[in-house]
Amino acid sequence: MAVTLLLVDGHPVVRAGVRALLAGVGIDIVGETDDPDVAVELARSLRPEVVLLEARLPRGSGLDAIGRIKRARSDSAVLMFSGSANPTYAARAHAFGAAGMVSKEASAQELEAAIRKVASGAASWSAEDRRRLSGGLEDRRVQELLETPLTKRENEVLQQLALGLSNREIALALGISYETVKEHVQHLLRKIGVSDRTQAAVWAVRNGLV
Repeated sequence: MAVTLLLVDGHPVVRAGVRALLAGVGIDIVGETDDPDVAVELARSLRPEVVLLEARLPRGSGLDAIGRIKRARSDSAVLMFSGSANPTYAARAHAFGAAGMVSKEASAQELEAAIRKVASGAASWSAEDRRRLSGGLEDRRVQELLETPLTKRENEVLQQLALGLSNREIALALGISYETVKEHVQHLLRKIGVSDRTQAAVWAVRNGLV
């Protein structure tokens, strides 16, 4: 039987390209939209096996829609579809319940394989993603047990980092210097016991900071 797919992407040309790539391979696109709110309703009404969901949509965040889609249709696997290499997108997608992420630069064969894999109930994270997303993940008790709690500024930096901002963008957003941001990032990584920004983003999401 064909896999049913809901396509959620903000670019009509990209949607047309996906339709062309998947034509005749046994994956039926049963609906499409560029609106995360509509995506939730379509997931509920169309009951697709897979929702291919862009991370950044013109009418809102695809990442923030993951949980809403899963609540509306728990049996649908959400596969993130991103043109950005920003590692915090993977972190947030994973924390919110996505089954995997596929790049917009993927080949037709890679895209089809990822869709079929999540439709079967398996996860479709790369080995590198799994390594980075599994390290240093603890629950809220970690924050309570920190020998030195995060300062207010470190929490602010962590929130911005988890949203995918670079150090320079964080500096502009918070009105502090680039070097100060670098110091805060180094300190907070050490305090929460993670090795990189991706793991920090996962930690932030799972501890309710974003």
